[in-house]
This record gives sequence, structure tokens and C-alpha cells, in this order.
Amino acid sequence: MQRAGKTEAVTARRVLAPRIDFSALRHELQLPDRFPDEAQREAEAAAGKTFGDREDRTDLEFVTIDPPTSKDLDQALLLLRRDGGYRVHYAIADVAAFVAPGGELEKATWERGQTVYLPDGKVPLHPAVLSEGAASLLPDQARPAVLWTIDLDAQGATTGATVGRALVRSRAKLNYEAVQEDAEQGRLHPSIALLPEVGKLLVDLGLARGAVNLPMPEQEVEPDGDGWKLTLRGPVAVEEYNAQISLLTGMAAARIMLGGGVGLLRTMPPPPPETVAALKVAAKALGVPWPDNATPGQVIASIDPSQPRAAAFLDQAAEMMRGAGYTPFDGGPPGQPLHAAVAAPYAHVTAPLRRLADRYVTEVCLALHAGAEVPSWAREALPRLPEVMTRTDRVASAAERGAVDFVEAVLLQHRIGETFEAAVLDVDPAKHRADIAIDNPPVRARCEGDRLPLGERTEVRLTEADPAKRRVLFQGVQQ
Repeated sequence: MQRAGKTEAVTARRVLAPRIDFSALRHELQLPDRFPDEAQREAEAAAGKTFGDREDRTDLEFVTIDPPTSKDLDQALLLLRRDGGYRVHYAIADVAAFVAPGGELEKATWERGQTVYLPDGKVPLHPAVLSEGAASLLPDQARPAVLWTIDLDAQGATTGATVGRALVRSRAKLNYEAVQEDAEQGRLHPSIALLPEVGKLLVDLGLARGAVNLPMPEQEVEPDGDGWKLTLRGPVAVEEYNAQISLLTGMAAARIMLGGGVGLLRTMPPPPPETVAALKVAAKALGVPWPDNATPGQVIASIDPSQPRAAAFLDQAAEMMRGAGYTPFDGGPPGQPLHAAVAAPYAHVTAPLRRLADRYVTEVCLALHAGAEVPSWAREALPRLPEVMTRTDRVASAAERGAVDFVEAVLLQHRIGETFEAAVLDVDPAKHRADIAIDNPPVRARCEGDRLPLGERTEVRLTEADPAKRRVLFQGVQQ
């Protein structure tokens, strides 16, 4: 597990399962299996474009950091030290350079909204010829990009930001685990040697202004030979530091758009006071220290989420992270511009290969920064994007949860009646049930029964594991 500024061993438990057919889930979610012919032809034609008229910044020694198997590489990073602070160069795939407004390809991407991931393959926002080819920031390839340059002072605060189009070239495709190992051994690639230093500064600044980072482990379904494995994985430290660079860029984009009076923010309202009060009560009940004047984010950053009581506290803390959405504005700032978890105005601009809104927000930022008119095709899209992103967010979440639920049920279907040790994460006394987590296989599920002790470990019995319903249910064992 990992929490801000601190590295711990990654929890990874792998369990084999038989080959699973996810086609029923794809059909249920109405996921497309191919692009329309004309959209595919447009993508293939666009892949052959050249960009010799761009500012050439292939001298900048960028690298990418992504999961090992990723080919849709949105971001490339270079960190430099400068007098009095740091300079962050962040290159983002320039998807708008390949997708013509009003064409069939643009129409197809609006229908998809974002890339949806399943264990047996993803449903991409763009055809692979672009997302894994001509538009991806693959190593040793000259690529069109939107180049953000953000200057920081010695404490990590932003002192200036610019954005423009350029031609860039990544030097290496790195992955999180290997970079984390390199960081621990003191042998980081020169382009990101400053990542832990800058990342820690950005984390500390975020905590000081009230940002919240929930270090929740993720259940991942991955192929493993002739079967599948279910892995419980927490982010390593460099993954959080890399995410801080994306947050830094999203905040810079938000400032540009708020200054120009037009744009699209990713917003989340502050949690109601009663939610924070309830979290403090839970902290006391679970033995989680809450010093005077500490923010929720600071308390969360101080705990070890691998411990059952801390895991239960994090499950309670997730209640604060509700209500995220997209807020368009034109003619003046919105009434509520903040993203409460970031504790600042923030926008999505760093994943245009995988998220539709980023392409349009980026165009707004480019125009405003250059003092130019925002292109009509981008401006007119802003009020329509929230509905598309909300709809496809639901689909992506349903795909992720559905795949994990399916695999959990397959793994456990022959173990009905067995007892397991579980951590109790959340309790609903009125409904006589709780949310629990068992270790092997790494499953989170519903458990029925009374006297389920919040934040403690207890014995539970598996009563249902139905792959057809994608349902797993446990019953508390009376002590």
C-alpha cells in the first residue's frame, strides 16, 4: 500500500480462475465492438499526417510512466531544476490534431465518451491506429503534442505556466513498479530524477490547502496463462507523485479558463459538515488519531491503510468524495468552481486519448493562453460534454465493477459453506449487514448478520457465489 510521501510493500495476492467469457457483460453494457467504417477510414488517413510546421521540441528528453502493457500513452514528463525552484515540462498527446471537427470519427468518439477497460481487452475511445499508434507518445517517435511548461518555486508553488503546440519525442517507456524500484535504489532516469522531490512538495501543498487522497487498494482482474488472477494492489509512491504532476497541470488549466471566463471544470462540492463530523466520530470509534486542527486529508495521509481499522476508516471517508461532475461556464466563472478533493479549481486535460472532454478543454486553454478566439467547435461542445461524460463514467464504472464481481463469483463458486477471516469495513445496523474484505482471494463483498464489529477482523461463512448474477454473499459466524 502507499500513502502520500511514504512507501510500503504493495499488497498483491493472485488467484487463478478458469478462462472467463466477458462477452455477456459487454453485451449488457452495449459496448461497441468496432468503429464505423468511415470513422476507421478517417483515423487511418489522419495517422499519415505530418507535423513539420510545429515548434520542434524534440530536444527535450521526455519519458512516459504507465502500466507495462499500455500503448495509449497520453503524457510524457521531464523535470528540471532551475534557479529558485523547478520547471515541469509535460507533453500531452495532441488528439485534436488527428480528429477533424464534424467528421464521423468525432461522432464515434462522442458516442463512446471514454475508453472502457475489461480484463479481456479495452473498448477504446479512438481507433488503435491513433490511440496506440500515431497519436500515442511512444518512445523514439516524433509526435505532435500539447506542451505544458509549469514553473515552481522551491516550495512547489506554481509561479508561471505556458501551453502551446509542439513536436516532441519520448526517450523511454517506463512503468511504475520499475520506477519505484529505481527510486529506492537511487538510480532514477535523469528526466524524472526530481520526481520524488517535486512530488512530495506537491503532496504537502495539497494537504496544507485541504486536499484529500484516498489510498484505497484496487482490485484488478488480469490474464494469467490459461486463467485469470484477481490482484489487490495499492499504488506505489511514484504513482502518486506522477499523479501530482497531472493535478498540477489540471489546476493550471483551470486558472487559464477561469481567467478567460470560458471552459469546463471537473468539480466536486465540499462535503457537508455533518459528513466530516460523522467521520470524526468513526475515527474515535476506530482508534484513528485526529489531532486538533487536522484536515481530513492530513488524517488520511497519516494512517496505514493495510490495517483493518484504518481500512474501515477509509471506507467511511469515501463518503466525502461524492458529487463529482463537469461544470461548463461561458461569460463568467461558475458559482462553485472547486474540486473538494483537490481543494482548488481543477480541469481534465491530461488524458485525451482516453477521455473525450480533455480534447475540448485543451483547445480552450490553447486559445485563451494565446489570446485567440476559442474555436467554435470547442466552445459549442462545452455545455454538451457533462451529459456524455456522466453517462460514460457510469458505463466505465459498471464495466470495472461487473468484471471484478464476475471473477469473484467464479473464484468462490465451489467454496460455498467455507469460513473465512474478514475485515469489517462498514456496518449498516438497521439492515443487519456489513461490507467486508477477505484476504484470499482478495474479495470485498456484502455480509449479513448482527454483531459485526466495525474495523475488526471476524469469521464469516460464504453462503452464495453466483457468476450468473455476479453476486457474492457472506454470513457472519456467531462467536
